[in-house]
Amino acid sequence: MAVRRRVLLAAAVLLAGLLLVGGWLAVRVWQAAGAARDLRAAAAGAAEEAAVLDVGALQARLPAVQEAAARAAAAADDPVWRLAQHLPFVGDDLAAVAAVASAADELAHDAAPDLLEAVAAIAADAAPAVEQTAAGASAVPREVPAGWVDLGPLVDAAPAADRAAGVAQRLSSDLDAIGTAGLLGPVAGPVGELRDALDGADDALATVRSLAPVLPALLGEDGPRTYLLLSRNPAELRAQGGIVGAVTVLQARDGAVGLVGQRGTVELPELAGAAMPLSDAELALYGDRLGRWVQDVALTPDFPRSAELAAAFWRESTGQVVDGVLATDPVVVADLLGATGRTVEADGAELGGDDLLRALLRDAYLTYGDPRFGDAFYAQVAGAAFTVLRDAALDPAAAEAAATVAADAVAARRVAVWSARADEQARVGASALGGAFLTGDAATPTGTVGQAVGVFLDDATAGKLDFDLDAAVTVTMSGCGTAHPEARVEVALDYRPPADVTTYPAQVLGDGGSGLAPGWLATNVSFYSARDGAVGEVRRGDAVVGGQTGTVARRDVAVVTSRLEPGAGERYTVTVPAPAGALTVWTTPTLDGPGVVTGACPPVP
Repeated sequence: MAVRRRVLLAAAVLLAGLLLVGGWLAVRVWQAAGAARDLRAAAAGAAEEAAVLDVGALQARLPAVQEAAARAAAAADDPVWRLAQHLPFVGDDLAAVAAVASAADELAHDAAPDLLEAVAAIAADAAPAVEQTAAGASAVPREVPAGWVDLGPLVDAAPAADRAAGVAQRLSSDLDAIGTAGLLGPVAGPVGELRDALDGADDALATVRSLAPVLPALLGEDGPRTYLLLSRNPAELRAQGGIVGAVTVLQARDGAVGLVGQRGTVELPELAGAAMPLSDAELALYGDRLGRWVQDVALTPDFPRSAELAAAFWRESTGQVVDGVLATDPVVVADLLGATGRTVEADGAELGGDDLLRALLRDAYLTYGDPRFGDAFYAQVAGAAFTVLRDAALDPAAAEAAATVAADAVAARRVAVWSARADEQARVGASALGGAFLTGDAATPTGTVGQAVGVFLDDATAGKLDFDLDAAVTVTMSGCGTAHPEARVEVALDYRPPADVTTYPAQVLGDGGSGLAPGWLATNVSFYSARDGAVGEVRRGDAVVGGQTGTVARRDVAVVTSRLEPGAGERYTVTVPAPAGALTVWTTPTLDGPGVVTGACPPVP
């Protein structure tokens, strides 16, 4: 009987202990849940306030956010909670809650103050009445030359933004390690939300971390800088988006940027020889026009190479040495004008959005018989757009809309930057602005650029008919869950010109060098393997097709030529290995399509 009493007593004590522990754990879970609700409420609206640079509202909001985050983290950082993380059934859920609470606390206490400092630095220019930011940064207005855009606040914001981005990137990596497949819905939801929010900002965070240390120098804080801005014309496609249609000269000084010169590419005739020595691989794949015509520097899919060729061409043609090269296309300009509600005036017409694209890429060539006048119109619109967007930058609401468009344009690979200084280029090239398909290895949504494949389009008609070409690249995964998953990459080309296309002038139809009847469209489709990989068979429909082959920068290349009559379409496919169960494809940004697409196997439950 004594033994039985001792057993019953021990069982009772153990049960009481379990009840106490369970009760305490329940209290802690309740406290954490309450703190999480308070945190969500306290943080609601912060993104909108940051977007409109409402520093006062953010400063007022921050203490409540930090207090709620600290309570959630404290509730989950408890000896009983940590012990319970090893229990079956609920342990993984408790561990995930603790990880999210800790991440939220770090974001609130480490990243948020730096983000507030960055927003305050940017807001200083828009609200000069503010004497001092939360971190003590001076808000004294800068002296900016008339007609220039003041980007100095970005310079001021860079160090704090860099620190905040570092914290967010580290936490993003930590949360990515949490598997959500077996978690309860109420736990998996918040984990996924925070992880998706941080993952969605990965490219932006990486770009901030890459550029922040060199941004002051790039914007002329240590002396004036001169840059070329290449305006790509997608009506005549090249690998990076289009031929260079106009060249704008920008100068950066003390954080401000101004337009100091413009030239249409007709004013920049071909050189007798390449502006820089070309490799045998480049000569074989692109020909010497890559280095002789500024319009054709975008034949290579690698922007750093295009940029150094453009800089060398400019030096050869004008005698001027530049510090860097930027590139964009009219789709970005049209989207910026549409988002900010602005228009540009050119030849007496008010242009914005889609009207701008048609005027630039089709009507100008129909209106002006001489290509020189068409190029001049293109350059005129580019200059007018710079002025309009400069004025929009002074309006916080317009600036917010423009920032969103700019971020989307970078993600779509419609904007690229190169610095002639090796130390700066090492950082720029590693960012989303680098465009370094052959010479870099920046991160991508599914790995690195070296693991990505490429599908690029080059007009072979020497006209402006790509305005009527619909091009789409898609990725379809197969073999998911096996040791050898694959990706099928398809390029769909559909040519839909107007019925009277054959009456268009030669500068639209092409010079006849393609050997096609007027109104037909020829396009070179280039498939690039992953680094040290192979392209494999290229198919048009179900038939294997041959074409030019080569190797550049450790990538195999296969080039086939599509020839389409008006109203026709073709489909080209390749199948490539996707060892990680995912693939990134760099491609040519067109009027309607982005410059990067991805495919991935569904997550394993």
